[in-house]
Amino acid sequence: MKAGAHNLWVILMGPIFALVVFAMPVLAQTMPENASARSYGDGWDCNVGYRPAGDTCAAVLAPENAFETNRTYGSGWECLHGYRKVEGTECVAVAVPNNGFLDPSGERWHCLRGFLKVDDACQKVVVPENGHLVETSYGSGWKCDRSFERVADLCTAIAVPTNGYLNTAGFGQPWTCERGFFERDGRCEAVVIPEFAYFDDAAYGEGWKCQRGYEASDAGCDAIEVPANAHLDRSGNRWACNRNFHKSKGLCVLKN
Repeated sequence: MKAGAHNLWVILMGPIFALVVFAMPVLAQTMPENASARSYGDGWDCNVGYRPAGDTCAAVLAPENAFETNRTYGSGWECLHGYRKVEGTECVAVAVPNNGFLDPSGERWHCLRGFLKVDDACQKVVVPENGHLVETSYGSGWKCDRSFERVADLCTAIAVPTNGYLNTAGFGQPWTCERGFFERDGRCEAVVIPEFAYFDDAAYGEGWKCQRGYEASDAGCDAIEVPANAHLDRSGNRWACNRNFHKSKGLCVLKN
């Protein structure tokens, strides 16, 4: 290499070499022990089993009844099955009461069938005569058998009136009157169908409807007197004016 070229190389590469030499000690000083440079971006992360502690990487110290997770995130440890983390510093045994069992998570407990959680205990469910156990969102409970209803803490027989039967409704009246009868004051009374009427099992009304051409009155079903220029409407129990006529004082008069 000629002297001129050598001098030029020294001039160009000298500062770069000095920068590399200067930076190496800096990197060695800024990256603590038990750490590794990030695969992207600047900086460093602690190795598995260590956590940042200021400018250093301190070893993860799992408390009693815990195990190390060997992960680079989180606390670095988790409680053993049957223990739960308290204030992020210790693992306390889950106290399972009598007649209870440990949840599959290992951190909670539930009561056995036939017992109900009350504070920190499992209280036996007292099922009255003519009742049975049921499962609810909060544990075991009880319901009365069919034909019985709950009154306080007992199951009392439902008094179904004559001509009535038990229904399957989960609320309201537990019985329904048979066809041809209607409920009145806790009884099932027979529907009395007047002349020119027929039985109607609608949930409302008197239990009967007038035939077409008749309208309901206090006496029963009266024949409808259809005035001139009118006709029975769709129901058959009222009348309406023909087209181009309108109702006026009980008559159908021509529209002007």
